[in-house]
Order: sequence, then structure tokens, then C-alpha cells
Amino acid sequence: MIRAGSLLRPLRVLGRFCAGRANQQTSRMGTLSVTDAVNALRPFYFAVHPDFFGQYPREREVNENSLKQLNSYLERMQRPGQKALQPTQLTFYIRATNRDPNTPQRSLNTSGFRAVTFTLQSKDLLGTVLKILKSCSLPTDHVRDSQVDKGLNHRNGEVPFSRPIRWDKTYYSFTGYRDPEEELDSTVRMEPALGLWLHKNIAAATERLTVSIPLRDELDRLETELCQRLEISDIRWQRSWGVAHRCSQLHSLARFCQQNSQVLCNVKGHTLIFADNSGMNAAGQIMLGTVDVHQHWTKLLERLPIYYDLHSHLSVLRERTSYLLGDVELIYDEDLHPTMMLEDYYRMLKTFHQNLAVIQPLFHPRSLKGLQIILENDSSAPSLLRSGQLSIPVTCDPTALQWFILAHAQRARTYLRREEELEVEQKKLISDCTEKFGLKRLYKEPSVSSQQMVKCCQRLFEGHISELQGMHLCISHFYSVLQDGDLCMPWDWKQ
Repeated sequence: MIRAGSLLRPLRVLGRFCAGRANQQTSRMGTLSVTDAVNALRPFYFAVHPDFFGQYPREREVNENSLKQLNSYLERMQRPGQKALQPTQLTFYIRATNRDPNTPQRSLNTSGFRAVTFTLQSKDLLGTVLKILKSCSLPTDHVRDSQVDKGLNHRNGEVPFSRPIRWDKTYYSFTGYRDPEEELDSTVRMEPALGLWLHKNIAAATERLTVSIPLRDELDRLETELCQRLEISDIRWQRSWGVAHRCSQLHSLARFCQQNSQVLCNVKGHTLIFADNSGMNAAGQIMLGTVDVHQHWTKLLERLPIYYDLHSHLSVLRERTSYLLGDVELIYDEDLHPTMMLEDYYRMLKTFHQNLAVIQPLFHPRSLKGLQIILENDSSAPSLLRSGQLSIPVTCDPTALQWFILAHAQRARTYLRREEELEVEQKKLISDCTEKFGLKRLYKEPSVSSQQMVKCCQRLFEGHISELQGMHLCISHFYSVLQDGDLCMPWDWKQ
């Protein structure tokens, strides 16, 4: 089930850029106003929004991650004095329709979606919007028509008036595209209360869960055996693959172990992650590409001593950089940068350190101990995250960085303390709810904050729900029954 609030969230990212400009009727970048960009991208957001992919976790996760990158790119474009942006490659899954006669069959996956990949490298908002729409085979006439109308108004000496684009209903009937307003109204009407949704879907979830139980047991057995055999600390997955998919990956790893026992000594004590690409991430975890053949895994494991050496250099460089910043902690956030490779992070940190090393330490030793910095590989302005970390671009001017940290240090400490308290409260509430409702497992998606999880669990614990006995419950942004029987419910569910 699709929620109206989450559906419009990407549109509001652009909409926020209009705030603070009350003395202007439009805010412009190139020849397209921000308001026009919001409306021009509506068909795109409705085509790729993750909430439409509830039954397809892989495609949903790809679209969700790409939307985060896209929104960040658009946000940086609006900042005054913004330098040239780094080219950003994005991939989205779009449902193939009969309006795509030129789509080759090989570009379609088994779920009937086609993958669209494009690179954004323009600082012009109009060019960026057109690039997105064209890449996804979406109409662009409404964008061009809007620009023609504004050009005529300018020549007549009129001030352009920014207003939403409202197409006649016949436009959607003729083109076959969905009417965003009608879709949104339908979504609002159809959003059910939690109890009603559980009553309608609990039988299907129970059936899928029952079928998946043998596979879940097999997954636990394989994971335990491989961790003990390889003497590794953990096995994880970068994406939300199903239980059957995970089992097949572990069977593949088990066969690899039988044939390549010599190189496996290099993984001892580390964490293995099944990911899109092979390598080592910025946290020092070993990533095995799920589409790579065993020969690629062998080459990676043979190069692990080189990666370990680079990781040691990274630790030293991190300590030196921390000293220049009053012993602030430089952290790598897997949720923000899940695919950041070790060599890329090392280059980022080296650039940042070289930028700071030309002057004396900016702060007294240990004066900023307890604060956390997350590095960003772009030219955006420094910012304070709600979780308490200071997000700093690697090319940030040292003087500007010094003033920013001094101005936000106290608030950052307050945010960090609040986040720690929320995590403690969240852990207790998860335990209490699991016990009260007899859940097999209660967890949340990374996109759900600790504050949202706490609010959700508090309301759950106060409620009286009898259908959750023995179920796996995931707190998300939408209603869905996953392929293995996990129940997904929005954190701000209705009574």
C-alpha cells in the first residue's frame, strides 16, 4: 500500500528551495524556476518512487538509494556560489509498458522492469530536468511549452507567474500516463488502519512465512558453519535479498571454500558482505560481488594483504586529521555511503588532510573530543545532521570549517546525546513489543530514524493487536507483505 506522505517527500525536497525568497515570485537556476522543476518532475517521481515497488525489494532499494543521490544533487545545485558538481551516475527501475515499443527485451528483468542509467553533470536546472525525463522516456513537451510561454511574457514586459501545471484529464487518457492528482487522492482514500490491513493480509503473510521457515533454518545453519569454518566475525548483505537468494549465495561461498582453501586464510577475523561489486569498503569489510564469478573472488582474496596495508594507512591518516581538529572522530556511515570503497575513502581523507595540514591545528588538542565528522566528496556547504554528525565536504576552506564547528559544536553534542538516548529507548521498546506480541523478530529499515522507530513502538505497545504472534515485523514507510512473509508497516501507521 502506498502512502501519500512518503510519495510526495521527494517533491518537497525541491519545494523547500522556494522558502526564504518571499521577495521573489520565482527562484531560478538557468531558465527553469524551482516551482516549474517540481511540477516537471512529477511524472518521474511517480514512475520510480520506491513505494510503488513494495513487492520487489531489490528494485525498490535501488530506486530509493538513487533518489537520495538525486535529491542531494538537486539540493546542491540551489546553493548560492555552488562550484561545479561532480558527475553523478544514477540507476532507476521503471515498469515497462506497451508505450515502450523500442525497449529491447534484454533490458527487462524478470519482474518486468527496465533499468535506466544516466549521468548528471549539468549545473543548469532545466538541462538536468530534461536529462532525467528523456532518459526515462517520459514526455518533455510540458517543460518546453512552459519555457515558451515565459519567453513570450518576458518580451511583452510581463512578470512570469509561477503556478502548478494542471493538465486536462484527456491528456492522461490519451497518453496513458497516470494522473498524479487522481493517484494521490486514491492513495489517501485507500490508506487503511493497521488493524484492518493486518486482518486482510495476515493469512498471506503466514502462508509465505511457513514456506520460508525451512529456508530460514538452512540460512542460519549455513551462516553459522561458514563463520566458524572461515573464522570470520559476521556475514552480511548489502541489499534486501530474499531468504532463498541468500541461501544460494552462501551455498556458492561454501563451494568456493572447498576449491580455494589457501586464499581463505586472508579473511580471518573480518566481516564478509555480499554486495554488487567485489572489493573492500571504507569500514574494512570484505565485499564479494554477487554477479562475479569465483575467479574474481580469488583475485580479490589474493589482494587482501594490499587492502589491509591501505586500511592501516587510512587509520594513521585518520588519527593525524583528528589531531588537527581537536581529536574529533572521523566516521564512515554505511547507511549514508553503502558502496564507498576503501581506496575512494582514502583519497577523500587524504585530500581533506592536505587541505588542513597547510596551517597549524585549528583547535586545541582534545577540545572537540566526542564530536563526529562525516566527509562528503562534493563541494556542498558544511551541515549538521539530525543524528549529530557534522557533514563536511573534503574541499571545505579551513577557516570556514573552523567557524562552522565553533558555531555548531554545542548543538552537535546535544543531538548526539539525544541520539544515544533514543537508541537505548529504541532497544528496550523493541524488546518489550517483541515479548508482548510474541513476535519472532521486530526490526526497521535503515531509512527509518530512531526517533520514528521509538514513536512507532510506543504506539504499538499501547495498542491491542492480536495478529502478530510468531511474525517478522519490519517498520518501514509503507504497507507490504514481503516474499518471505515479513510484514512491512509504516512507522506512522493509522489506528
